[in-house]
Amino acid sequence: MSENIEGIDYKEVIEYALDPLIVHTQLKIIYINEAAEKFFRASRDEVIGASPLDIFKDSSKPAITKRISGAYNEPAELIEETIYRMDETQVEVELYCHPIKIGETKAIQTYVKDITERKQQEKAQYVMNRQIDELASNIVPLLKGIAVLPLLGAINQDRAEQLLELVPANVQEQEVRSLIIDCSGIYKIDNLVIDSLFKLSNVLKLIGVKCIITGVRPELAVEAVKLGINLENVKTFSGVKEALYFLGLNNTK
Repeated sequence: MSENIEGIDYKEVIEYALDPLIVHTQLKIIYINEAAEKFFRASRDEVIGASPLDIFKDSSKPAITKRISGAYNEPAELIEETIYRMDETQVEVELYCHPIKIGETKAIQTYVKDITERKQQEKAQYVMNRQIDELASNIVPLLKGIAVLPLLGAINQDRAEQLLELVPANVQEQEVRSLIIDCSGIYKIDNLVIDSLFKLSNVLKLIGVKCIITGVRPELAVEAVKLGINLENVKTFSGVKEALYFLGLNNTK
């Protein structure tokens, strides 16, 4: 495959393109560039002559066949798909294809972009958002006006900001007057966690909610002192049971 366009060697241009490129016609691959060899983890000889459908899951093949058929006449819209490399590993990609002519032969040039990392980041962000929503809404009512918020896992900047935004609204909605924030389930204590807890405590105080922090391990208290946080203004207890005693619920034994 070689064609000159106003003195430019078209094949040389796509050969050294950074993105994987595939040229195929009549469901037969006739060319791949160097980037495509690396991406598909196969030599040119292994790929040329094969069907472009071979890289797709069986469930995707009917739609891809229809897409290829239309792409001989006009560019196909950008799509996302999961495809197979030659070593049978899966990879998530964006595909864009458009018609070209090689001499008198109609063909299709397909661009392949690896979006695996982006999709993983999107999934991680989705999970994080779900965790934030669940965390902030996990206010468990105990008795009238009294509830507990168990904090679990890790708290990063996003979770800290969402806690400050969602928890005050949730306690007002549930008419909570005393909220016990139990941080015994937080497995990583750092400055962000400490700062977030005490900011949340202050915000709740401003809206008339008594805030009690439980599960305060010694290292958290030490770090709070290092940060200059005045623990005298915050009620802290070793556990939820002790907090309930403080609130006058002596029948919790």
